[in-house]
Amino acid sequence: MKILVIEDNTSVCSMIEMFFAKEGIQGTFVNDGLEGYNTFKTGTWDALIVDWMLPGMDGVSICRKIREEHYTVPIIMLTAKDTESDQVLGLEMGADDYVTKPFSPLTLMARIKAVTRRYQTQVPAPMDDFLQTEHFKISKNTREVLVDGVPVTNLTPKEFDLLYYMVEHPRQVFSREQLLERVWGYQFYGDERTVDVHIKRLRKKVETTTQPFFHTVWGVGYKFDESNQTDKN
Repeated sequence: MKILVIEDNTSVCSMIEMFFAKEGIQGTFVNDGLEGYNTFKTGTWDALIVDWMLPGMDGVSICRKIREEHYTVPIIMLTAKDTESDQVLGLEMGADDYVTKPFSPLTLMARIKAVTRRYQTQVPAPMDDFLQTEHFKISKNTREVLVDGVPVTNLTPKEFDLLYYMVEHPRQVFSREQLLERVWGYQFYGDERTVDVHIKRLRKKVETTTQPFFHTVWGVGYKFDESNQTDKN
């Protein structure tokens, strides 16, 4: 496994490098954000670990640019910021997960294994793996989405997977833990905001003010329903 680490703290890099060696992971360490972004674009990586605060280019900007360019690499953000708004911002920019400093190397390794396992276990869908509902036409093979005949072209890989799964199970209520396990492919680690952020982004991209699709079931989680009978909230 090849992982790019963009982190300007040499002590953190040394700690991560030690655990990478134990796990047989090939790590490349870059201390500058802009240099790290350029390094990312010139290589092939199984995962990216990026610090929030970096010289040259900050971690949030790196994450945003990578997702805008449609790379599907798993991204874990390291951050000393522990406020909810900061953490949500990282997720909104396309990070798959984040670890708050100071952190246990074992926790970081667990997150790495979780997000990479989810990406690695994806297999090509058969040609007829296609969903059509009243409003949606979705091809899992080509990852194309039409809403009322209009293409939706700005979905991230995780947003597509979540959309497909919920459209595939209409009106079924899922807890956040269930969605993490079934869409993200790993067991719940304690941060439900990952699901909340992705639902929020899907609402912005596929819904209108008169046609909600993703509904909050208070105290439980979310469901997909095209009947427009429930406020999304």
